Amino acid sequence: MEWQIEFWHWWVLAALLMAVEVFAPTTLFLWTGIAAAAVGFIVLFVRGIGLEVQVLLFAVLSVASVLGWRQYARLRPATSDDPLLSRRGEQCIGRLFSLEEPIVNGRGRVEVDGIFWKIEGDDLEAGNRVKVVGADGVILKVEEA
Repeated sequence: MEWQIEFWHWWVLAALLMAVEVFAPTTLFLWTGIAAAAVGFIVLFVRGIGLEVQVLLFAVLSVASVLGWRQYARLRPATSDDPLLSRRGEQCIGRLFSLEEPIVNGRGRVEVDGIFWKIEGDDLEAGNRVKVVGADGVILKVEEA
């Protein structure tokens, strides 16, 4: 007795892959799920497709859909209403702060919204006002205000 893959098997696989996408938001499972659904439709309308051809179709459509999405996303990058949302250091550029500790040998730290940040700039005494003029990762570049 030979086991036969039907169209609805591919739809079940598609649903499972898309459910996995909910818990692992990488878009990889989304596009492979779409490929499985497409194979299900092909098998529904074109009778007599063997298992090997179905699996080959799934592989080709999966790779094509993932690569197609990556190319589309690369050509049309997402825009944001707040491009500095996850860039806390850059959000500080232009702000003024008072030094609670001096800058010694070009390094110090300053409290910004309850969080201490490392700073770099000219040596200054505690109490001086500084302006953030740049950010390099987690280090703020400051100059005397």
